[in-house]
Amino acid sequence: MQTTIVAMRADIGSIGGHLQPSTEVVNSVREALEAHRGQLIADFDLHFTGDDITAVCTYQGDPGQTAVQDMIWEAFAQGARVAVEQGLYGAGQDIFDKGISGASKGFGPSLAQITFQERSNEAFLVFSIDKSVPGAFNLPLYQAFADPMHASGLILSPRMRKGFRFEVMDVVYREYDRVITLEAPEDLYNLAALLRDDERFAIRSVHSRTTEEQSVAVSTTRLHYVAGIMLGRDDPVAIVRVQDAFPAAGEVLAPFALCAHVSGFQRGSHHGPLMPVRRNSGVSYFDGPPSVSCAAYCVRDGHLTEAIDPFDHPFWDQVRAHATSKTLDIRQQGFFGTAMQPFETLSYGGIMGILKELDERFVIEKPFSS
Repeated sequence: MQTTIVAMRADIGSIGGHLQPSTEVVNSVREALEAHRGQLIADFDLHFTGDDITAVCTYQGDPGQTAVQDMIWEAFAQGARVAVEQGLYGAGQDIFDKGISGASKGFGPSLAQITFQERSNEAFLVFSIDKSVPGAFNLPLYQAFADPMHASGLILSPRMRKGFRFEVMDVVYREYDRVITLEAPEDLYNLAALLRDDERFAIRSVHSRTTEEQSVAVSTTRLHYVAGIMLGRDDPVAIVRVQDAFPAAGEVLAPFALCAHVSGFQRGSHHGPLMPVRRNSGVSYFDGPPSVSCAAYCVRDGHLTEAIDPFDHPFWDQVRAHATSKTLDIRQQGFFGTAMQPFETLSYGGIMGILKELDERFVIEKPFSS
């Protein structure tokens, strides 16, 4: 049976700043989705990470149609209206054209979608990242699908030995989708050269070279066809099918123990370690740190099992402590050096105004003629 999974993620309002959505907002979105279960969609699940809510929906039918995406958008809009009534911060910022509060308008919801013929045991993971960019998935996915030091299946599994095909998107190029396809292991060094820059390049999809099936979908895709919004770039979501010809769930999860420094954090303008957190976790310190949650499922005939939380395990408590230590270390640098993003990529424009103002005060000191 052909099944499509849609994961859409949006910030529609939160309590106390950019920290966590209210229970009423989450329940409002859930009620809106529930009205379509068994009709437009086969099944759904809902959770939040930081101040963004992630909706995971399944359906059968034309994967090119947009009715399901439009429906999820309207469910988020319903939740945003509740956020407005409650006076939450950033109410509707990823949905409404005009901001309700002082928060900067978002880039629109993040969207990942994948269509496949269900395997007899169809296992997949949904990752949600808060306070970072799609490129935050670059290193974990590189290690899980291209590096035998982390993905032992590349050595041990005959179904994985041919490697994987990566689609990488230039997310800075705004006029169209600018994408390159690279083959691993042949293009391994070229892949590394691009993925090192999480602000410029981001993995969009990964396919098995053994079966040609898609394993990974990341929300780098522009939302041309949903409510007129251009794209969803920040606070990304990813769908990763696992097992069989794909890496095992544990091979996909393991790279997140590194807690690599990623772009984003406070005001989207800093760098900080990516901390694996439990589902339905808010953020706190410095509006962060950048956080990633995971929901694991199986699906049969479009119907989801209950979600389990792989990061809700004693092992990850020590990883979170490690991420905390790395966070405190880099925050001691304040505004200096790599703690804050370079001028070219700062999300907030205030500092650019300062530079323009100071530019007029610079004096060019010409050398004396001999």
